[in-house]
Formats: sequence, structure tokens, C-alpha cells
Amino acid sequence: MKWHRQRSGGGLYPTARAVLLMAAGAPVALVIGVAAPALWTIGFAWMLLVILLIGADALLAPGRNQVAAELTVAGTAPVGSRIDASLQVSARSRVQSAIDLDERLAPVDDVRRTLRGDETQSIPIRATRRGTAHVSALWLRWKGPLGLIWKQRRDDRDHAILITPDLRPVREDSQLLIQQAISGETARREIGTGSEFQSLVQWQPGMDRRAIDWKQSARHATLLAKDWQIERNNQILLAIDAGRAMAEPLGGTPRVDRAVTAALLAAYVALKLEDRIGLFAYAEQPIVSSAISPGVHSFPTLQRLAASIDYGTREANHTLGLTRIAQKLDRRTLIILFTEFTDPTSAELMVRACAPLLQRHILMFLIYRDEELEALAAAEPTEPEDVTRAVAAQALLRERAIVAARLRRMGVHIVEARHDTAGTALVEAYLGLKRQGVV
Repeated sequence: MKWHRQRSGGGLYPTARAVLLMAAGAPVALVIGVAAPALWTIGFAWMLLVILLIGADALLAPGRNQVAAELTVAGTAPVGSRIDASLQVSARSRVQSAIDLDERLAPVDDVRRTLRGDETQSIPIRATRRGTAHVSALWLRWKGPLGLIWKQRRDDRDHAILITPDLRPVREDSQLLIQQAISGETARREIGTGSEFQSLVQWQPGMDRRAIDWKQSARHATLLAKDWQIERNNQILLAIDAGRAMAEPLGGTPRVDRAVTAALLAAYVALKLEDRIGLFAYAEQPIVSSAISPGVHSFPTLQRLAASIDYGTREANHTLGLTRIAQKLDRRTLIILFTEFTDPTSAELMVRACAPLLQRHILMFLIYRDEELEALAAAEPTEPEDVTRAVAAQALLRERAIVAARLRRMGVHIVEARHDTAGTALVEAYLGLKRQGVV
């Protein structure tokens, strides 16, 4: 259905049925005019009749004040989530509706609905970008009883929706990851895998034999093992590349939003494990820089700063960003960088900027697998254009692999994962470094 979206919003206009009726009189009038010129007024009478019917339909149709509509929208939603707007209409006739969305919202399907009488329908929309989104207008239109006229109304609305970073993984995954870090194979206190000596314990089958303290075992006439505790109070900096490449969508959500979600999950787990966390973000210039703070009480501050990271429109200046990070840090730090490789030039600059950091700090990269490129590269070609696309995709994937291999040779820890499991993979890699005593 086509809408006449004048800014004024209201108005009357004919339906397709009225146009067809009016047009149907033209050939009849032409035939009569040729066959019986004296009866030419019949064609004029037909058009006059249609006009009168349209006028009558406009009078009989429900007035603007006889159609009531109520639109309900949630006031807040995490980025990437689905929002179900509820529309209730009360009218004597069938009413068609549509809503106006800004650039931070996208329809899941058609936002137009047809409602009959007193009916309520759900309109699914998706939050695609962080910030304050608006549903600015509700459009309604209905026909007269003869189906010859549309009456249309535009209701100005100001439904503001605060689109926040997606904290669902923090709530859903963090407790499981923390529990794994406290007990089981990824215990927070493990035999022989920590970095701070805790105590001597009775050796039990399954423990690492390298943890046995033979001298103390001989003295006490029983087999004793050293209990090591993973070091606490480590310093971790989460660095987010907020340049143009990170604003590109991945699975329907910008990469930078994926990075913010993974960073907040890692921050929450690290704070619960009594490490210290800071946040840094940069595009062509540094845009966010927080103090490196301990305690879960600092998580709301990190969340607020992460929500302020905007979508970049220019290439990220890795040299400047990583140099500022080096100037910011006064002790050995695990730097987790969320970035994307787009072209060989920017990747080369980033690799060069990483070298000075590795002399003192530990560097970890979180890289999202580009499933779209992988699908293009693996697709069976059926047309010549498919071959071109596959070759281009393979070249881009090869460049990414080369950059990742160079970084690994330099000593950078690379975490490459799907967008839906990246946060968990990052936390597991971080816990692995803690168990190994690297951090």
C-alpha cells in the first residue's frame, strides 16, 4: 500500500477503485461520442456520478476524531535487541497504520499493519545503534464504506527509546564464567598453575606431580603439594578501536557495539576476580579514557563510558591511539584491543605501533571472524561474478590471516571468534593467561 506522506499529515485522496471507476467512463464516453454525438453528456454524467459517490463516501467515512489509536513502546532496550511496539486501534472500520523510525531503529518486517475494529497488534522493530532513538509519528488511514476515498491522519509522537550497550551476556554469561574461574578445571586457586604460593596441601590423585614438594613431604612423612594462588590486582586496559571500520555491521549490529558488549563482559569478570580495569577508546583521536580502577563498584562508570563511544566516520589512527595508551600506563598491563583489519596500510601502521607496547606490556587482540567473507569464499560459483567475488573474499581473508600471523610472531595473543561467542572466548583467554602466570 502506498501512503501520501505530506508533512501536514492529514487529508483525503481517492482509492484505486475510485480512479478505475473514473477512468472506466472515458472509453465509454468516447464510443458514445463517436456513435451518437447527441448523447455525449452521458460521459460527463458518469464522471459527475463518480465524483458525487466519492463525496458521499467522504461524508460517510469515520471522521478524524472517530478513530482512536494508542502506541506503546519500551523506553529502553539493548542494542541489537528486538522491541515489540504495541498498537491498539478503536474504530468502526478497518484501519491501516504505519510508524516512522529514525536511523537507530530498523523494522524486523513490514511496520505497516491493518487493524479491524478494536484490535491490538505488535510491531517488531530492532535497535541497531546506541543512543536515543525516536518513533516520531504514527500514520493512520481508513476507507469510506464505498471504498472510494482514503482518509489519512498523522499523529506526531515522541516515543524516545534509550538504546544501551548490550549487557545481556554480562548478566547471563558472567556468573558461569566466574564460577568456572573459582572451581573446577579453571579454578581460581589451582595446584601448580598459579603464580603466588599459598600453602601446602595433601597431594591427591589427579594433581600435577610437578607441584609435589619433595623436601616437605620427606620431613612430614606424607606426600605434600604446593597450593598456588592465581595473582590478583592485575592491571587490564580494554582498548576499543572506534574508527570507521568498526562501525560496519556484523550480524546486523555494528562491530563497535559487539566490542563494547565483549569488553563489558570481560570487565565484569575481571573486577569480580579482583583485578583492576580501565577503558580506552579512539578513532582519529582518543575519545574515552578512564582510570584503571578496582572493585565491582567501578563497573557502572565503565558502562556509562562505554555507552558514550560513538560510531566513527574516519579511519582509526592506531599510531596515535596506541602511543597514548603507552603514555597512560605506569606499570605492566594486559592491553586487550578490539579492532578490525581493513586494508594492508592501516594494518601495517597498527603492527608497527604495537611493537613498543610489547616491550613492557602484554597485548591481546579480539578479532571477529568475518562470516560473510568466509561464506563468499567457500560458495560454489554458478556465474562468472561469483568467481570474482570468491577471489576477492579469499584475498581479504588471506590479508587478515597474514596480519594475525605477524602479530602472533611478535608475541601478541590473538583471540578470533564468532560474534556470538566472542565475549566468552575473550574471558576464557584472559583466564588462561592468569592460570599460566602470564598476567
